[in-house]
Amino acid sequence: MRVTHAPGKYADFEGLREQAVALRRAGLSRRQIRDRLHVDNNDILNRLLQGEPAPEWTKRPNAKDDLRDKARELRLQGWTYDRIQVELGCSKSSISLWVRDLPKPERPARTREEASAIAKRGWEATLQLREEKRQRTKQQAMSEIGTLTDRELFVIGVGLYWAEGAKSKSYSRRERITFVNSDPDMITVFMAWLNLLDVDPANLRFAVQIHESADVAAAEEFWAHHVGIDTSRLMKTTLKRHNPLTNRKNTADSYRGCLRVDVRDGAELYRRIEGWWYGIVGAATATDLRNRT
Repeated sequence: MRVTHAPGKYADFEGLREQAVALRRAGLSRRQIRDRLHVDNNDILNRLLQGEPAPEWTKRPNAKDDLRDKARELRLQGWTYDRIQVELGCSKSSISLWVRDLPKPERPARTREEASAIAKRGWEATLQLREEKRQRTKQQAMSEIGTLTDRELFVIGVGLYWAEGAKSKSYSRRERITFVNSDPDMITVFMAWLNLLDVDPANLRFAVQIHESADVAAAEEFWAHHVGIDTSRLMKTTLKRHNPLTNRKNTADSYRGCLRVDVRDGAELYRRIEGWWYGIVGAATATDLRNRT
């Protein structure tokens, strides 16, 4: 098919539309028509093809097509968004998009209890969808890490210690290695880092720090098992006094307090950690980005 434009671009709109419609009915896609007619304005292209359905081959399969069709069917039966959401397990925003052109059903008379129950089920479905999305995001992010090189673990450990470990102050020079945390995973990474640095396990000391009203014995057993030692190797547990005026939140069975990890004769290692940290700071803020590699 021969394609021509009028002397002024888009001047003969009707003639251009006839050509666009003919190409569309011949089975061409929007991109093919745009390139054939040299129409680089999407608004003009939309007007040229207004009312002309896309050929079947250009329609991409949509994983939600079945859900959308079912949602429309249920809406035509008079179902509310809440009921459709519970039935299909999809979000209200998607349902609204799929059925917005359909007539709004009349609301049946319900008691307050019935309405509350339906709303509750809808909210529970929403929470479930959010949790599934949250877990998918975390699993995807976790898979992006893969394996750690020794250098990556080394740099992570330096940052971890400088964020959570004890640090010497100008007014109180105490160059020692002390790391305290309530997160078992943080302790695991810290222990792996110490192992990478060839710290002698015989120089490690462990102590539990916990609220006095918690299950102290269970916490000691938990932390000793976590770092692979017998409870007899734990130093004296530090108990935090209970203040009856405070509303303490960490009262669940999963509360284990904190574990303190000390490295004996760690002054030299502390100085190296401080130097490593400021080396990271210098590399991260260097003007020459090649210094960061």
